[in-house]
Amino acid sequence: MTKTNSAAQCLRVGAAQVDITPAMGIQIAGDIGRYRPVEEIRDPIFAKAMIVEARGKKACFLCLDVLAISWGWAEEIRTRASAQFGLAPEAILVHVLQNHAAPSVGHCFTWEDDCRWFPREYPWLLGGDERYNPIAVQGALKAIGQAMGALQPARLNVGRGVDGRVAFNRRFVMRDGSTQTHPRTCDPQILHCEGPTDPEVGVMLFVAESGKPLAACLHHTCHPAHGYPERWVSAGWPGAWSEGVRRLCGADCVCLVINGFCGNINHGNHLDPAQNDNHIEMGRKLTESTQRIMGLLRPMESPVLDWRARSLRIPMRKPTDGEMEEARRMIREHPEPIWKDESRTAVEWDWVYAAMRLDLQEHYDRDPMFAYFMQVFRLGDVAIVAVPGEPFVEEQLRIKRESPAGFTFTAHMSNGYVGYIPTREAFQGGGYETRTSNGSKLAPEALEMIGDASLEMIRELFAG
Repeated sequence: MTKTNSAAQCLRVGAAQVDITPAMGIQIAGDIGRYRPVEEIRDPIFAKAMIVEARGKKACFLCLDVLAISWGWAEEIRTRASAQFGLAPEAILVHVLQNHAAPSVGHCFTWEDDCRWFPREYPWLLGGDERYNPIAVQGALKAIGQAMGALQPARLNVGRGVDGRVAFNRRFVMRDGSTQTHPRTCDPQILHCEGPTDPEVGVMLFVAESGKPLAACLHHTCHPAHGYPERWVSAGWPGAWSEGVRRLCGADCVCLVINGFCGNINHGNHLDPAQNDNHIEMGRKLTESTQRIMGLLRPMESPVLDWRARSLRIPMRKPTDGEMEEARRMIREHPEPIWKDESRTAVEWDWVYAAMRLDLQEHYDRDPMFAYFMQVFRLGDVAIVAVPGEPFVEEQLRIKRESPAGFTFTAHMSNGYVGYIPTREAFQGGGYETRTSNGSKLAPEALEMIGDASLEMIRELFAG
């Protein structure tokens, strides 16, 4: 018996996907202060689950084609999945793709449903839609249950490549020294791009003893924002990539995408006026790269499965006196939203930021520290790092560079939403990712703290 066959006997995998496409009229998330009821379905969105079992341990990887998930709803999924399927709660990863053409599960812009700063008659201002939450949760649990029922012996093949054609840093240093996010394409005032990208395309392919592909776990790093700010639903480039790889592997192969630290990474190239930027083309290019990588995959010979989970206490940003005075004045003078249009479908960003800042201050006064839940999984020589929010890519690159694992794949927007997590340098440059509010609530040292904790957990898992 070969080592590969031995590993296959020790490793079992099951995967499934369940349609969680919203009904017409459900609020699409991914914008600030804009009413976006669903008016068209371009392609369905899914809850995709993969169960991995090795040497008596089981872990669950759940990926949702939505924008975000709140802490409460992520905990709801973990708690119910643990009770129904006997999984350890800390072994359940709830990852969302940050799809800007889909709803949110729970709210993005406030801590609680009862935030007093947003008028009750405009619930979509909170960022979510309570009508959608049960649909997503039920779909997630159904997918996990089906994946559990599909468990079978498998072997894992892993590989990587690079693709520099589809994802770009969206922040630029201008000639006046300021930093702009999404400047005009080829603006002559652009001096240089502020930071790097991560071109890695990672592939984990689970194959049955018969040689038939069962599931694929795909890793790349980029905002899925092609649907912004429209009123149609789509799975975006992750969906197009998944579908492309499914065609390569067979109709029964379930393809999950793990999206990396893309807080400052986007699919639009601001230095290329001729770019053909759409999610179908991006999915095609990533599928093309994946096909090349599949010829280079190598078998994982050790089916070690383990994990670590930690709640890291991170200081929150305290709004300055000037910021709070500005926010109080805004809401005092405009207790109702400042509308951009007569139909009341879009609110000025300054008003929304003022309301979020007041909400943030109330929570800071209760506890200036934020409980930041992190997970790291080990599967053979693969490490999967799962963190909440939208970290900047620079820390992902450091984690990958210093990781002792043969492969390190990172998953942002996992287990809850916390807003942008920029680098210290980005705070000096500015941009809306650094604007104090619920959308950017952690102290400037947060990103480095997250990287340090991630590496510490990886080293624990890979010791010896």
